Amino acid sequence: MSSKQPNIVMIMTDQQRWDTLGSYGNEIIETVNLDALASEGTVFEHAYTPSPSCVPARASLLTGMDPWHTGILGMGAGQGPMETGFAHTLPGVLADAGYHTQGIGKMHFYPQRSLNGFHHTLLDESGRVEDRHFISDYRAWFDRNKSGPYDFVDHGIHWNSWMARPYHAPEYLHPTNWTVNESIAFIQRRDPRKPLFLKTSFARPHSPYDAPPVYFDLYERKRLPDPFVGDWAHIHDKPEDAVSPVAWRGVRKPEEIRRARAGYYGLIHHIDHQIGRLIQCLQREGLYENTMIAFLSDHGDMLGDHNLWRKTCAYEGSAHIPMIVKLPRSCGRTKARVTEPVTIQDVMPTILDIAGLDIPEALDGRSMAGLMQGTAAADWRKYVHGEHCACYSDEQEMHYLTDGRTKYIWFPRLHSEQLFDLESDPGECRDLANRPDERQRLLHWRRRLVDILAKRNAGLTDGADLVCQAGKPYIVSPHYEARVNACSSS
Repeated sequence: MSSKQPNIVMIMTDQQRWDTLGSYGNEIIETVNLDALASEGTVFEHAYTPSPSCVPARASLLTGMDPWHTGILGMGAGQGPMETGFAHTLPGVLADAGYHTQGIGKMHFYPQRSLNGFHHTLLDESGRVEDRHFISDYRAWFDRNKSGPYDFVDHGIHWNSWMARPYHAPEYLHPTNWTVNESIAFIQRRDPRKPLFLKTSFARPHSPYDAPPVYFDLYERKRLPDPFVGDWAHIHDKPEDAVSPVAWRGVRKPEEIRRARAGYYGLIHHIDHQIGRLIQCLQREGLYENTMIAFLSDHGDMLGDHNLWRKTCAYEGSAHIPMIVKLPRSCGRTKARVTEPVTIQDVMPTILDIAGLDIPEALDGRSMAGLMQGTAAADWRKYVHGEHCACYSDEQEMHYLTDGRTKYIWFPRLHSEQLFDLESDPGECRDLANRPDERQRLLHWRRRLVDILAKRNAGLTDGADLVCQAGKPYIVSPHYEARVNACSSS
C-alpha cells in the first residue's frame, strides 16, 4: 500500500434534514465549519436516503446495497435487526486493504457489539439495550464523569419525542462532545504506519431535542422557519395520535413546534462546533490535506411539516439528506455542486474508488467521484428509489421515486399516490396526483416504479400496474433470511 493512501473520515449525523445547513441555503442556522468544508469539496444537492429510518439506511451505508438486497426494508412490520453476515462491508474492505478502522458513536448493529468489519468500536446507542448486560461506552463514561446524582436521561424527554428542552447536565457530558473527544483520541493513538478510516457517528440531532443551553437559547430567540403544511396535510391532523409524547403525527401548538425546532437547530449548531474541533485535530496532525471527508445523515426529521413528526416518510424533510464530500488535495479541484440524484448506497463505492480499491460487484451504489470531478458517465441514474415498510401505521408504508425535481409516492396499503413538483413547490404543499393536466406525468412515474418492483416478484405489481397490499402479509425480503441463515451456519 502506498504511503500516500488517503485517510478517510466519515462524519454522520442522525436524523438531520437536508435544509439545515448554510451551504444548502439556510440563512438562520449557523454551520460555519460544515459550510467551510463544503467550500473545499462538493455539495450534493439531491442526495436521498433509500429508507428514511436508522437501521435500513445504515445497512445500505455499511454495504453499498439497496434495502431489498440488505434485506432490511424499514423498522417494524416483520423486519429484523441489522444482524451480521454481509458479504462486504465498507470498514471490512478497508481493513482488508490495510486501513486502521474505528467506529465511534451510533452504529445500530445487532448484536450491539458486532464489529461488521471495524477493528474496534466505541458506542453511544442512546437508550437502546438489545443485548443482555449491554452498557454503551458513552453511558459508562457519563456515569464515571458526572458531577452529581443524576442520570443521562434525567431531562425527562423520550428518545423519539417532539418535546424539547435545554440539556440538563454540564455541556462536557453531552454525547456530541463525547463522540468528538473519542474521535480525536483515536486519531492521536492510531497506528501511524497505516491510513485511517474513522466513522464519527453522532446520536443527534435525533430527539431528544436537548441542545446545551447556549445553543438552545440562541435559537429560542431567533425567528425560525414555520413548518410546511400542504393542502393535503389534514389527513394527518389526528388528535387521538397527537396526544402522545412520542406522536408521529398530529397538530401541536405553535410554541411547541417552535421549541422543537429551536432544540433541533441548536443541536446542529453544537455538532458543527464539535466537527470544527475534529477538523482542527486533523490539521494539527498533518492529515487534513490527504484525508477524504464525507459528511451525511441517515435520514431527516419532519419537525411538524404536514402535521408529521419523526421520520419514515417519503417527504423532503424525512427523505432528503445533506451530503458533502471533500477529496484529498491530490485529487485536484472538484465541482462545487452536483445536481444528479445520489443516495446513501453511493458512499461506499465512492470511498473505495478514491482509495484506489476494487469495488465489489454486489454493490448497488455507484462511485460519485466522476460526478465530483466532472467526468460522470452519461448513463448516471435518472432518479432514486426509496421505501419503508409499515412502522407507525399501515397507512404510511410507502415507495417513492425522485430526481430532485419531481417526487412520486405510492402507499401500497392505501393504494394511493402523491405527485409533487419540487422545483415550483419544494415544500410539497400541492399534491398533483389527481390533476387531469398532470395525468401523463403521474403515469410516467408510476411505470418507472412498476419496472423496479417487478424485478422482486413479490406481488407488488402484476407487471402492468401496482397492486394494492391492503390486508396482505407484510413483505419481507428473501435476502435477509438467507444472509442470517448463512451466518448462523458458518
